[in-house]
Amino acid sequence: MSQVDCIYVAASAHDARYTRTCVASIRYFYPDIPIRLLVGGRLQCGLANELRRYWGTGIADLPAGDYGWGFVKLEPLFGPARERFLVLDSDTVLAGLVLEARNESSAPFLVDDEWQSEADTKGLYYDWEKVRKIDPDAHPPQFVFNTGQWFGTAGVLTRDDFAPWIEWTMPRKACPPGHFMNGEQGLLNYVLNRKAALDGLAVDRRKIMRWPGHSMDGLNVETVSKRTAPPVVIHWAGMKKPRQRDLIGADLLGFFERLYYRRLLGGEARRAFGSCWATLSDWHRGSRLRMKLAYRRRTPK
Repeated sequence: MSQVDCIYVAASAHDARYTRTCVASIRYFYPDIPIRLLVGGRLQCGLANELRRYWGTGIADLPAGDYGWGFVKLEPLFGPARERFLVLDSDTVLAGLVLEARNESSAPFLVDDEWQSEADTKGLYYDWEKVRKIDPDAHPPQFVFNTGQWFGTAGVLTRDDFAPWIEWTMPRKACPPGHFMNGEQGLLNYVLNRKAALDGLAVDRRKIMRWPGHSMDGLNVETVSKRTAPPVVIHWAGMKKPRQRDLIGADLLGFFERLYYRRLLGGEARRAFGSCWATLSDWHRGSRLRMKLAYRRRTPK
């Protein structure tokens, strides 16, 4: 029996295609576990109802609004006391019985056992030397982890534990600027490191994530469908492309996408339409971003 009460999936309008494959992968291995969407902004029209009707997925009970990049993933920390959960980004799929790692740990938090150089730690997570100027207790982190997949327990941390480094506004803001990177990621890493060092908070580490840019050894449709793949979360962090088939590990995304649409009326047609729509949307969003950056470069400061 799993010791995880709920899986939360961070969802947005831009990641709708990935949200579908993520949910399908969860249900493939865990048909009954509660899944709740963490909605930090807009969702694709009709997605929430579609997921609820065909996949039994709910929405986390949170105030509506623009939470900013990633900050909605902190909200499960302040949910029902002692609720044990897994937080996932949408651009992830389960390759196996990932929750078993949680069953082997009694710590309130379980994160990926990741190694980064000091320079990459400062660029991806937080600059402890800068933070130390405002918090004398800051030290080099004992661990770092990507927040696209982590296990937590509600009621262990409070919003006050994040003060004064976050403004609980809409959207959320890390402060001061330039100290904590990548939305909530640097902040959560810092707070957990600080609580572990000062208060003895237990944070276990396991290899629970696989980044396709490093390796996909043992991870393919055959091993996943036969349940012989390593039980990890595959996370396409920073790798998304307009055409999903161009991604490393696209075969697995396609496998779970086909599985997802089998439950829907007119599934194959809807899948074809959704694929084209997602590709066009990505191209359009990328073009707008390039135009915006070009305008900024040409505009006198």
